[in-house]
Amino acid sequence: MSDTGVDATVREARPGDEDALFALVQQLGHAFQPDRAAYDATLASYFAGEHPSVLLHVVDDGSARLGGYALTTIVPLLATNGPSAQLQEIVVDESARGRDYGTLLVRAVETICEERGVTQLTVASRRSGGFYDRLGFADAAEYMRRFFPADRAVAGRVLP
Repeated sequence: MSDTGVDATVREARPGDEDALFALVQQLGHAFQPDRAAYDATLASYFAGEHPSVLLHVVDDGSARLGGYALTTIVPLLATNGPSAQLQEIVVDESARGRDYGTLLVRAVETICEERGVTQLTVASRRSGGFYDRLGFADAAEYMRRFFPADRAVAGRVLP
């Protein structure tokens, strides 16, 4: 049992998690419809170690499904006096909501950030502000984004 009182653990995602992770990605509610081929290519690149700044952790509660996942990036920024982390994606399986898996994921990400000397952890969220408030996050900025035409995107890269 974890320190949150939850009978589940957070671990790094690993080969064999692909289908369960894709089921979670489909619950995320992004502006993009998840494309399995693009997803498979990206996940394979994570597992191959091609993106060391990407951390992908899952909640494993011993069931056939994963309880949730968190994808975090860590990069050195000029203005943060050290590495900065961004919690890019976090989702808890619909059937596992209310079990504190979100808190378990955020606390695990915070621990990893502290171990790596991260000076700030940010998350862009309009829908879950109360959740992050309870975990000690402070409102800091407006979230803006821009989409690029799909025909310019090739293998996860936007062409000039």
